[in-house]
Amino acid sequence: MPPLLDFSKIALPGIGGNEQLVARARESFEKIKAASEEMTEALRETCSNSSRSTTDYGLKVFEISNTNAASALDFLIDLCGSKSASDVLALSVAQTRKAFDAASNQNMELWVLAQKFATETGEPIRKHFSNVFRQAG
Repeated sequence: MPPLLDFSKIALPGIGGNEQLVARARESFEKIKAASEEMTEALRETCSNSSRSTTDYGLKVFEISNTNAASALDFLIDLCGSKSASDVLALSVAQTRKAFDAASNQNMELWVLAQKFATETGEPIRKHFSNVFRQAG
């Protein structure tokens, strides 16, 4: 990251010789610079975590889609082998229960990933903001 302007070499009219004012201004600029660097780091971490979590979530959705498609195809194959209406009914009831259980588990997995995303995305911002406020105080 390129350094900020070096204000120590800038002549400010009307305050030449007021060392206390210059020192206070320099201290304020240093705090602003530190806060800017802290927030830049927070954004970098947030983007990195967000990207990773979004990829994990998307891959889980693809995995779930693949599992559900395979289950549906297995069900259709079993239906084609049915010999009676009672077989069709039994297969349908079993498939419905299996699909419900799978959907419940899949929703829980996606919920866990969504919580992880929110935590990992928000944590760097919270951490860096508290550092900025601590430095400013």
